[in-house]
Amino acid sequence: MQYTGVLKKMNTEITDKVQYYLDMKTDFININQLLNKEIELRFVTYECLNCHLEKEIYRQGFCKSCFFDIPTAGDWIMHPELSKAHLDIEDRDLEYEKKVQLQPHVVYLANSSDVKVGVTRKSQIPTRWIDQGAHEAIEIVEVPNRYLAGITEVALKDHVSDKTNWRTMLKNDIKDENLVEWREKLHEFIPAEAEEYYIANNSETNINFPVFQYPKKPKSLNLVKEEMYKGKLVGIKGQYLIFEDDTVFNIRSNEGLVIELITQ
Repeated sequence: MQYTGVLKKMNTEITDKVQYYLDMKTDFININQLLNKEIELRFVTYECLNCHLEKEIYRQGFCKSCFFDIPTAGDWIMHPELSKAHLDIEDRDLEYEKKVQLQPHVVYLANSSDVKVGVTRKSQIPTRWIDQGAHEAIEIVEVPNRYLAGITEVALKDHVSDKTNWRTMLKNDIKDENLVEWREKLHEFIPAEAEEYYIANNSETNINFPVFQYPKKPKSLNLVKEEMYKGKLVGIKGQYLIFEDDTVFNIRSNEGLVIELITQ
């Protein structure tokens, strides 16, 4: 079978083991069904996820002109503390920013390579945790807008990491942590503006990924440079495809690439 389409992050469904789906325009592929099979990836060209023109991807699946213009790539996306829609102040498109920023957001702890703090819209749980390859996670606060979540994350990352070590996550070189204890330990550092939104009585969410073999020394595939890769798919974790020879391919960081995916 041969599929052609522009890469976007895989859709996920949390079941006993996470189910992964890749939207290839004319086909919707359950990637789990390709596990333990040989697959071939070929780079074809680029397609910006916004303007859909054949332009080199700059960041987040967008060409350079779109990245610096569209509201979906504003600085507040990566830095929630910069959100200003609650003040009725526009960054690039106030209507869009109000729609996204003025909705419930969650500050959480996730354990993927080590315990880290993060922010996401409530509607993106547990998707966000799955995308980060977290095998366990817990909510700390649920606030009514992105700004409050952002300043809470900034305060907490003085006491816990806000980064994921992708190599450690993929090697599964991790340990279980008591996230309830972590949440309680970090409670005192929550800013006064968000204190009333602290969640005191919840439990961890556990996530199982479909991986038959973890890589010992993960090697990241640069499909644009290599143009073609073929290997046996042995696992999926986070947004990574894991192959038998320790090659890993991050779907999320390659959004906007038009590829051919060939299976036997």
